[in-house]
Amino acid sequence: MSDVRIDDLPVRDELRGKSPYGAPQLDVPVRLNTNENPYPLPEPLVERIAERVREAARGLNRYPDRDAVELRTELARYLTRTTGHELSLAHVWAANGSNEVIQQLLQTFGGPGRTAIGFEPSYSMHGLIARGTGTAWISGPRHDDFTVDVEAAAKAIAEHQPDVVFITTPNNPTGNAVPAETVLALYEAAQAAKPSMVVVDEAYVEFSHGDSLLPLIEGRPNLVVSRTMSKAFGAAGLRLGYLAAHPAVVDAVQLVRLPYHLSAVTQATALAALEHTDTLLKYVDQLKAERDRLVTELRALGYEVTDSDANFVQFGRFDGEGGAHEVWRKILDRGVLVRDNGVPGWLRVTAGTPDENDAFLDAVRELKKELHA
Repeated sequence: MSDVRIDDLPVRDELRGKSPYGAPQLDVPVRLNTNENPYPLPEPLVERIAERVREAARGLNRYPDRDAVELRTELARYLTRTTGHELSLAHVWAANGSNEVIQQLLQTFGGPGRTAIGFEPSYSMHGLIARGTGTAWISGPRHDDFTVDVEAAAKAIAEHQPDVVFITTPNNPTGNAVPAETVLALYEAAQAAKPSMVVVDEAYVEFSHGDSLLPLIEGRPNLVVSRTMSKAFGAAGLRLGYLAAHPAVVDAVQLVRLPYHLSAVTQATALAALEHTDTLLKYVDQLKAERDRLVTELRALGYEVTDSDANFVQFGRFDGEGGAHEVWRKILDRGVLVRDNGVPGWLRVTAGTPDENDAFLDAVRELKKELHA
């Protein structure tokens, strides 16, 4: 049987030559490359998950609640309590990770003959999912310090008239937050060009120094805020994402949702986690302190560091032969896995436990000496 490659198959033109999303999953002592919460779920929560899943298991011969009413109600309650903006079931939708939320938004408001814009470097899945839904992708501008160039961004929106605009705050992989004034300016630009959906991706907002931009959805039916339980809730293995928006948006995405897309087990596990919100958010405070320690220590060592409002830190700059990837390899040789996101001259490290962060800092200290030997 002859070897067959992807490009030998009749795949769509916009997918040819592309690579799937993914970070290395290597067996090393310290893994700080995927922005996971390093703390295992507390035992009382594990027990509560087991109880709820046991209850759900008794009904697995039936389809789950198609509309995830109880889960969406609890998510709305969580958002109301933590942002101060009153939300109800009708304002919230949930799916299998924030990536499925983004996919559903692009299936609904993007698609063939339509375009989406994001301001890169940013979360690469926005562009990948856009292409996967047949939506043309436009890379918008940022300043050299990775902040959004508002004037240039508004000009790009006016020129291209995209159907969907992505704004990631805190931004991944750079870590910096986007001010509310910037989001409002780009929202107005998007509505002036033609009525367009503006998606604010707040996957890391619980780690931010500032407040959520969720209250901005009031009076702005074309503004959507997406969230995840993977980061602050320490539930990356759960795969639960959600959005908050005008009820009409929630109704619209249900036009493309797959039947019974959220399993009964997923809903039960998420509900258990929401019962332990206060405990889980205490881990967030610890990680914010560790994140700030990484920023301070790296700058003291002479590295450039982007201001971070997330649970990770972008640091550099690495030039010369091999650049950032060679430094990534040298850190890996010391037993610590960080992320090479492909931003020229920069790497990204997730805030881990104190011991994990110590191991990382020891590795970069050794590396600093080696590079200047």
